[in-house]
Amino acid sequence: MTKSMQAAVLHSPGHITVESVPRPVITGPGQVLLSVASCGVCGSDIPRMMKNGAHKMPLICGHEFSAYVLEISADVEGVRVGDLVTVPPLIPCLKCDLCAAGRFSLCKDYDYFGSRRDGAYAEFVVSPASNVMVVPGHLDPRAAAMVDPAAIAVHGLRRTKIQKGSRVAVVGAGPIGLFAVQWALIHGASEVLAVDISAAKADQAREAGASMVASNDAEALEFGSFDVVLESAGVPAAENLAINLVGPGGDAVFVGIPTGPVELAQGTFSRFLRQEINLHGAWNSFSAPWPGAEWRDTVDMLANGTLKWEFMITHQLGLDALPGAFQMMNGRTEHFSKVLFQPNGA
Repeated sequence: MTKSMQAAVLHSPGHITVESVPRPVITGPGQVLLSVASCGVCGSDIPRMMKNGAHKMPLICGHEFSAYVLEISADVEGVRVGDLVTVPPLIPCLKCDLCAAGRFSLCKDYDYFGSRRDGAYAEFVVSPASNVMVVPGHLDPRAAAMVDPAAIAVHGLRRTKIQKGSRVAVVGAGPIGLFAVQWALIHGASEVLAVDISAAKADQAREAGASMVASNDAEALEFGSFDVVLESAGVPAAENLAINLVGPGGDAVFVGIPTGPVELAQGTFSRFLRQEINLHGAWNSFSAPWPGAEWRDTVDMLANGTLKWEFMITHQLGLDALPGAFQMMNGRTEHFSKVLFQPNGA
């Protein structure tokens, strides 16, 4: 008899139901069955589940997660039943030229939890063994579920010339931005400005360590120019502001994912040209050896307490609350930062 589990299933944009579905099973070598401990909401999940849909539906979304190992294939090494793991959501092909060069984020034929294959808004998930990263046993499972956004933040900053003494601005104080504030300081930034229209998120940015905060363009520009600017909001206003905050020869790195057209004002584009600003795209968080220093450094910094994470959590919910929570986030009817679901209970 096939075992079942509870999962939040995306049937079409806005149509999400928590229902009983077949529990996944190991079907071959190199696989691990996981019991999901905690799964966070990424900003990309909201338009995916409420507006745009996924690559295929019905689908179980969710890709920022931690889990406990339940079963392993006979050939799997380095992972034991009971281990707490964090799971890089991108599954690279390991065959294309970009994978061979260690540029896994740019893989030409990748799979992905929660958008291309079933993810972790569910009690159980089967993962390739190569995608489970054992973390220290004392690490809180909620922190282990936040490795992905923290690794994305540091991956973006390392695309720039950040160094000791750099002035850094972070536009957008969601979880990625809050981690970016902390990573900037870890990398030696002398000052960090955080910009967000939300007063609650500005308060969180101060807790993350930002030395300056602003709630609009005028306030932000009063702080002068910056060597490095990371944009994580994914909206045209933020992308224009990011460029206008960069000083001569400085770097702007774009992490936020826009959901519509992006237009740069003429003055913004002129500044980009005249100040010889470097614009960088940052996608995901991976490097060689897989899954990359970004993930290993993040786990280390979470485990030793250097990276703060608990203050970001605004909602900690069971799976039954997921459809309503996504309605709230889509309508922005209350403040939220990191929203975590615990499919198997606390």
